[in-house]
Amino acid sequence: MIPFGKSTRTERADKPEKKDKPARGDLRIPPIAWVPWTLIVLVSVGMAAALEGRVPVETIGALVVGMSLVGVAVLFGVQVADPWEKAIVLRLGRFAGLRGPGIFWVTPLVDRVSSWVDHRITVTPFCAEKTLTKDTVPVDVDAVLFWLVWDAEKAALEVVEYRQAIAWAAQTALREVIGQKDLASILVGRSQMDKDLQQMIDERAAPWGVSVQSVEIRDIVIPKDLENAMSRQAQAERERQARVILGESEKQIAQSFVDASLAYRDNPTALHLRAMNMLFEGLKEKGALVIVPSSAVETMNLGGMMATTALSRTTGNTTS
Repeated sequence: MIPFGKSTRTERADKPEKKDKPARGDLRIPPIAWVPWTLIVLVSVGMAAALEGRVPVETIGALVVGMSLVGVAVLFGVQVADPWEKAIVLRLGRFAGLRGPGIFWVTPLVDRVSSWVDHRITVTPFCAEKTLTKDTVPVDVDAVLFWLVWDAEKAALEVVEYRQAIAWAAQTALREVIGQKDLASILVGRSQMDKDLQQMIDERAAPWGVSVQSVEIRDIVIPKDLENAMSRQAQAERERQARVILGESEKQIAQSFVDASLAYRDNPTALHLRAMNMLFEGLKEKGALVIVPSSAVETMNLGGMMATTALSRTTGNTTS
């Protein structure tokens, strides 16, 4: 991912997203719904027995009322917890223990389930907008927090709305870490920033029975003007490196010429052969114009050679 750029989000919220508490009654039949059906079944059985004359009507009425009360108590006391959650049971206002997973029973009018705690890993996105770095650069940072509840009792009794508390603690820690680092450290040191955030949030959330698994920085957005300036700086740096490489190449070429001159200094014949080869390479190209210094012509007797070459070409043209 590019360390800075335009945000792809259409809307940014400086406040951490508040997660609604999972509804537990949406997919479950509430106990009160079983009461009418239980009464209908009991009344039907009692009336059938009364019609047959085997049981007195008064006895059947009392039996129906008693069974109804027992049925209501049982239905209100039966609870079921999913495999990933724990139920916080309070008895007359005091903590009575954890229940679940599976089916369990609470005493009606005495016990009550105050909350349900999910033990699965939860993902919480959070962000920090217009937060100043150590070198006073405003940045927008998005991150994701992975955490889970390891102690349901502390999560339920030590903090109100532990999900929201985790989100606020994560955002506060993010702002604090950004203020301690300069922009360059934030852009190139994401892994270290993730570790610092994880340690800081974990220390704050440990008393709530929450453990932070990891923190990941998703996006870092800097001002557009600063982004353009950094782009120009990077381009200038690349041009400087190109010029340095070109200068090093010229230096190596010059050194090669120096070495060649040392080889030709004590061997004039090799120098003449090299010059003749260069002249031949230039003359064999059609329409090529070769300018040869007069000193080279006198030294290598190139005048006679060029005259002989021209005479041979003229003779060849006349013959044809």
